[in-house]
Amino acid sequence: MTLNKQNPLSLKSWKLLESNFKKNVQKKITDYFSEDPKRVESLSLQWDSFYVDYSKNLLDLETLNLLTKMARELGLNDAIEAYFNGVKINETEDRAVLHTALRQLNPKSIIVDGEDITPKIQAVKKQMYDFANKVISGNWKGHTGKAISHVVNIGIGGSDLGPAMVTEALEFYSNHLQITFVSNVEGDHLAEVIKKVDPETTLFLIVSKTFTTQETLSNANTLRKWFLNHAPESAISNHFVAVSSNLEKVTDFGIAKENVFPMNDWVGGRFSLWSSVGISICLAVGPKHFEDLLKGAGKMDQHFRTAVFIENIPVILALITVWYNNFWEVETEAIIPYSQYLRNLPAYLQQAIMESNGKGVDRNGKSVDYNTGNIIWGASGTNGQHAFFQLMHQGTKMIPADFIGFAQPLHKRNDHQDKLISNFFAQTQALMQGKNEETVMKEMSDQGKSPAQIEALLPFKIFEGNRPSNTLFIEQLTPSNLGSLIALYEHRIFVQGVIWNIFSYDQWGVELGKQLANKILKDFDKEEFDHHDASTQGLIQHYKKLRK
Repeated sequence: MTLNKQNPLSLKSWKLLESNFKKNVQKKITDYFSEDPKRVESLSLQWDSFYVDYSKNLLDLETLNLLTKMARELGLNDAIEAYFNGVKINETEDRAVLHTALRQLNPKSIIVDGEDITPKIQAVKKQMYDFANKVISGNWKGHTGKAISHVVNIGIGGSDLGPAMVTEALEFYSNHLQITFVSNVEGDHLAEVIKKVDPETTLFLIVSKTFTTQETLSNANTLRKWFLNHAPESAISNHFVAVSSNLEKVTDFGIAKENVFPMNDWVGGRFSLWSSVGISICLAVGPKHFEDLLKGAGKMDQHFRTAVFIENIPVILALITVWYNNFWEVETEAIIPYSQYLRNLPAYLQQAIMESNGKGVDRNGKSVDYNTGNIIWGASGTNGQHAFFQLMHQGTKMIPADFIGFAQPLHKRNDHQDKLISNFFAQTQALMQGKNEETVMKEMSDQGKSPAQIEALLPFKIFEGNRPSNTLFIEQLTPSNLGSLIALYEHRIFVQGVIWNIFSYDQWGVELGKQLANKILKDFDKEEFDHHDASTQGLIQHYKKLRK
């Protein structure tokens, strides 16, 4: 079975959505509330610890029914089953997409290329948990007999962003191990890390499926060389482990076979934190919390797979994005977590969403004639309120936003939590309602402003409102709830890819820059070369002058 390859613009439901848009384009969100006293009840979902309010959007039940009808017409139900059952829906790489298999609540057989992958998943997980327990307990020793106190994760892309974000998000649950992430090939960054680590008590995790990624291997080789200035080569087995599928290159590096955690082709990099790539998370918070993270994701998987579309959180939120992206022609979407623990969630989702759905060719190999992947950005609240919220409130662009908050703090500081949550609620209210001329005039009059002052300031103080948002309100930031939240966004990506008729799980767009970088690198040591465009040629020559 392959995914449906129908152009969504050819659907009757798409035409009806266009009519729905034209009919309601002048309506405001507040008009929808006036027309339907039960709007919040109709346009909100309660699931497990999640309450999702999507009532502050420019749509009605008719719009939602048409969106879900479109999803059915495009074969979303069959696509979901293909996704979970290991069908090779990543056709351009001839791979299944099975990060969901890593977090099954009740592990069942899943066959890939004639082999049941479930026993291997369980075996690798046991290997991870045994290793993490040894390191955390101090039973794993460095070459001088000292316990490990610092872990450096060396990877890039999915081998860095996901584990780094989750480790940071679960800081409250962390143990004594200090975790540092190295991704950028920039030597200055690596030098700063080296200044902070001790060769006797540091464990290095090299995370690279092929063990050929330029940035990762450059950093790994530099750290290996630095380490061997302080320790014998035999000590590498105490201080270096790898997550990779290339056993030959790993052993050539000097890492013992028993210190290698395997990776699989059916897990894409940006969805790999649930796999052995998440060993840094497992070390940071311990196997129990890592298992809870997996279970939370597994619960969301189950919800996504079984809930009818109109009650399915990932489906509904994905379709709302399609609504804005393709009918309102909105190009960006903000992610605003009201938790400093989740400050890097927007950056993580940038990769997950933009690398997945940033495609201009459909599943038939033809150029698309409609918008696909949206631009993701954001930051934590309340910091964002004092930065880019000005644009969201009074700028010329419509920016739909997801607001993510937690009812219960992890540290008992309720006076702070009440202030945080009041801001969390107030911003979505302000974006929707705005502030009209009458309210602004009354406020300034009450402040004692003269009629002339009021007239001069009035245009600057009016807020149009009518800015859409979703609110994801969760009981508490636990490993399980974080797992569910990440999985929710993963499934949104999948649904959008199905609707847009694109392959979400390849990333050929990152390859060209890598290829050209390798060619340019070789030219830095040549006296003459003329195979680049004039601009690049000039930049290389200028760099060569400055680096001498």
